[in-house]
Amino acid sequence: ADIFGNTNIRANYVMTLVNDSAEFYKWSLTIADKRVEEWPIDDFSPFTEALSGFYLFMLEVLTLLLGSRAAGYSYLCQPVNYSNDVNEVRIASALWWYYISKGVEFLDTVFFIMRKKFNQVSFLHVYHHSTMFILWWIGIKWVPGGQVAFFGATINSGIHVLMYGYYGLAAFGPKIQKYLWWKKYLTIIQMIQFHVTIGHAAHSLYTGCPFPAWMQWALIGYAVTFIILFANFYYQTYRRQPRLKSAKSAVNGVSNGTNKAPEVMENGKKQKKGKGKHD
Repeated sequence: ADIFGNTNIRANYVMTLVNDSAEFYKWSLTIADKRVEEWPIDDFSPFTEALSGFYLFMLEVLTLLLGSRAAGYSYLCQPVNYSNDVNEVRIASALWWYYISKGVEFLDTVFFIMRKKFNQVSFLHVYHHSTMFILWWIGIKWVPGGQVAFFGATINSGIHVLMYGYYGLAAFGPKIQKYLWWKKYLTIIQMIQFHVTIGHAAHSLYTGCPFPAWMQWALIGYAVTFIILFANFYYQTYRRQPRLKSAKSAVNGVSNGTNKAPEVMENGKKQKKGKGKHD
């Protein structure tokens, strides 16, 4: 009973902290400079976050690509080099910043809650953000380099560049959002990433690549969970919901009488179209 009591106290404390933070944010907007309220991007906290994320992950991609190229990395099999070679240290440093970026991404959840978009704080969202931070703590602690630098951080950073680019454009509102028809393809690209990760890790295990096998198996298992969750998200968002909307529209069409024959006037009286006076 004490355990559950303490858990409830902690949960209430967290919710109180979140609500207080949201109220403080709303209050801070009331004392903002009124002269700049209508200026472009002034009130776009999502845009600010998206632009920062875009910059950060673009920097990660360039650093890892240049570092792995200078170190002569093989994209099929590259063990971890624990030496103080300048390129290896540069790669390890870039991976450390990548790990830190996963903590910064927690702000996604904070902004969702502060904007009361609780539907976006889904199980997939929470699972993704919480486990990625833990996984990359393990990575930076024991395998800060090798092929993970390319097939892990580099590809994922590249995809996040596309994602935060999309978020930044979407923050401009309806005028730009109508051109963002390619949103669902971001999910497809993410699922391709997970399949590539599994294939690459399986190839390394099959060929006996001297990269830590336990990390390869962990990546395979982790990628499988993401394939299941993202596939379910794709189905629910882009397959099931459109079908439900179509079915609902069809039902509304029948109930609103759209299947009835149109009426015409004949001698001042309503007649069903296609029926004569003496039929």
